[in-house]
Amino acid sequence: MKLELTQGMIEISTGVHTRHDALLAELEAMRGELSAAARKLNIAVAGGGTHPFQHWAQSQISKGERFHFLSELYGYLAKQFTVFGQHVHVGCPAPDEALWLLHCLSHYIPHFIALSASSPFVQGHDTGFQSARLNSVFAFPLSGRAPCVTRWSEFVEYFDKMTRTGVVKSMKDFYWDIRPKPEYGTIEIRVFDTPLSVAKAADLAAFAQALARHLMIERPFEPTEDHYLVYTFNRFQACRFGLDGIYVDPRTGEHRVLRDELLATLARIEPHAIELGADRACANLLALVRDGLTDARWCRETHAAQRSFSELVHRQSRLWMDTEAP
Repeated sequence: MKLELTQGMIEISTGVHTRHDALLAELEAMRGELSAAARKLNIAVAGGGTHPFQHWAQSQISKGERFHFLSELYGYLAKQFTVFGQHVHVGCPAPDEALWLLHCLSHYIPHFIALSASSPFVQGHDTGFQSARLNSVFAFPLSGRAPCVTRWSEFVEYFDKMTRTGVVKSMKDFYWDIRPKPEYGTIEIRVFDTPLSVAKAADLAAFAQALARHLMIERPFEPTEDHYLVYTFNRFQACRFGLDGIYVDPRTGEHRVLRDELLATLARIEPHAIELGADRACANLLALVRDGLTDARWCRETHAAQRSFSELVHRQSRLWMDTEAP
């Protein structure tokens, strides 16, 4: 557990896990320790992709050389970056396979966004988005998607060119939706909003794991640059409309409702979820898709019932700190 860019953020990192139940157990233990410490300081900790009513100018940069460097480089964008995301690392057997999996998983960026969307409110206003958090990320110059290369030698060549420009010094300077993490031997999925509970965080990680296993074993398609033609459209649809967004299949051009695409995907990866012990997690997400009860919808309905952003945040904190059943 450590500080993040602004003082309204804290980062929690788990160890390496291969099973959903072990991951959930660690997250619950860490949540318990953090919640107990926070209560002593009269601090509430909450999930969700954005703080519903905090204004960016009220944010304060955390102590640390890199944090102050980013603040000086990006100006007010650094304070606007008080948004909260869940990152999931997927271990890969070799560099070429990592890049191949990265580009295959890019097809499922809308799926990840719709399942995790929990940021409908920004600075006291309903944005109309299911995930408004990603609009803040997209403002950074090196955001978006990775270049479509599937050999590590080609990626190293690209990285060397970028470092020679002086724009990039390390992989941390790329804010891509999915990026390689060579020091860990992983690729890092970065589009999930932080969910309202640690149980859902574990479910989302298990879904990513089962999906990656399906792609690596069954190899249903080969990624190409043309597949990225609809990438930004699909990403926007998921951010704006969530499960009701339009998903364009990058291989066939077929248009489907993202809810239906998610149901088909969850059915497709079920054997892999069972093999990994992730079937309970995927069943939870399947129920979410069928019922449409996303975290963004919960936030809107709770705010409509309470007519108070303060009460909304209070109830979000009770959910995350496990003092109230979902």
